Amino acid sequence: MTGDISETTVPEIAASSGVDIRRVRSNPDFWYPVAWSRELRRGKAIGVRYAGQPIVVVRPDAGAIFALDDVCPHRQLPLSRGEVCGDFVRCAYHGLKYSRRGQCFSPDMKLENEPPRLRTWPCREKDGLIFVFMGDLEKSDSVPLPDFPRVRDPQYRTRRFGKVVQCHYSFMHENLMDMNHQVLHSRLVGSMKPRFLGMERGKDFVEARYTFARTGGKQPLSEALIYGQRRKDGRDFAYRDVMTIRSQYPYQTLRIETQGVNEPVMELWIAYVPQDREERSNRVFGLLSIRRLKIPFVLDLAWPLLIAFTERVFTEDREIVELEQQAWREQDGDRNQEVFPVIVALRQILIQNGMSLRKDVRE
Repeated sequence: MTGDISETTVPEIAASSGVDIRRVRSNPDFWYPVAWSRELRRGKAIGVRYAGQPIVVVRPDAGAIFALDDVCPHRQLPLSRGEVCGDFVRCAYHGLKYSRRGQCFSPDMKLENEPPRLRTWPCREKDGLIFVFMGDLEKSDSVPLPDFPRVRDPQYRTRRFGKVVQCHYSFMHENLMDMNHQVLHSRLVGSMKPRFLGMERGKDFVEARYTFARTGGKQPLSEALIYGQRRKDGRDFAYRDVMTIRSQYPYQTLRIETQGVNEPVMELWIAYVPQDREERSNRVFGLLSIRRLKIPFVLDLAWPLLIAFTERVFTEDREIVELEQQAWREQDGDRNQEVFPVIVALRQILIQNGMSLRKDVRE
């Protein structure tokens, strides 16, 4: 399917599955980022969450990081409040120490019963992100970590960003996938007319392609830095760039390619990690990679401007999806009348690969 989105007419689409997508829980059988590497120094511990499950991630003075339940079984205090001692994390209350295998040791306190043992979680670190695997332990070795090669490519500069957003993760997927919402950002980027070029889908992904024409306003300087050129007359550059957005469960990517440039001018990898048990909030982890320009150091000098621009876009999106979540709460359910084929397909992917009923993570 191709054509301007505003002109696309969609007949009655297949009936809904009857599942409220805002109640679908994330599937824990994937690697989810829970913190940035820079947040966890040597000899320190940090408390993070996945779908209401508190986790402590520990970086010993020597050796690899590890993750445990963030609770001392003795009095239920967060271990992340304690301190790291060698290859152990020690509770700040009574000094009970826990190893990377979850074993409890008590050098100073006589125990009446066998020391409690903590659950451990597979934990890995890659390209500045700390991941945990909260699902079936036997699957952790076979499920690959996500890859983002642009982060390691010297031809690109990458911005790491993200905050906690008060909405279900499905709102975030829908927001990025549906480029018809450019009217929201018109004060930042001018009036843009998107054209939907078509989509592909599989059992765990949906991908959509768009191109754009500027119909009003001037090109922002930050956009010129991304494309490597000023575009004073939008008509000369109409529909020249192709944006490809892909939701590959549970992650999402966005890529912009432009005529005359062999490599993408921009790539985004993003994950939405549920924070509370009901998954009504999520922490965003984004890697935004922009190709360096031909003139050395221009991108570096303009980097603060790009950060400010992308932050304003993200702020507008965050406000909208939080209002959507508020409407869902006030209406006690999903009342959206969705007709755009890409979003219909996306919803099916999220429902089919998620968990309709919340099941406790690994017993």
